[in-house]
Amino acid sequence: MAVPRFTIDEVFEMAEQIERNGANFYRAAAEGFDDEKLKDWLLKLAKMEEQHEKVFQKLRAEVVTKADQKPIVFDPQDENVLYLRALASGKVFDVNEDPAGKLTGKEELAEILKIAMGLERDSIIFYVGMKAVIPPNRGQDKVDWIINEEMKHIALLYMAS
Repeated sequence: MAVPRFTIDEVFEMAEQIERNGANFYRAAAEGFDDEKLKDWLLKLAKMEEQHEKVFQKLRAEVVTKADQKPIVFDPQDENVLYLRALASGKVFDVNEDPAGKLTGKEELAEILKIAMGLERDSIIFYVGMKAVIPPNRGQDKVDWIINEEMKHIALLYMAS
């Protein structure tokens, strides 16, 4: 069975969707609280995710060319591709599923924080795999920056719990 391959463009689109999902989640979570300070904090996290999406959009525009529409790395056993496919397929998490849609607006802060930490962790896992399929001179440093940002989000969420 042939393993479907990703192009750089497709990988960046998945990363952008992850960031959109994160921003949507934090905005939806903010709507469930009356405390203005808490709302503002969650909306700040949403803005951070929006900033990450813009970084990926910019990076995508800088590195994606027509030549990039072919499979991207030498991966004779298809391990990196299988890893990303497993992540993106919904077997690990589904980049196309908006986690905000699961919120009822009645969640306690502890539950929101737990869900958010899981989403941030899943993002990091995806970006580590993404980094493995992006050539070093094509934006790995920017993916590292995003990974570090997502790790900071986990720290912020942990401190709030």
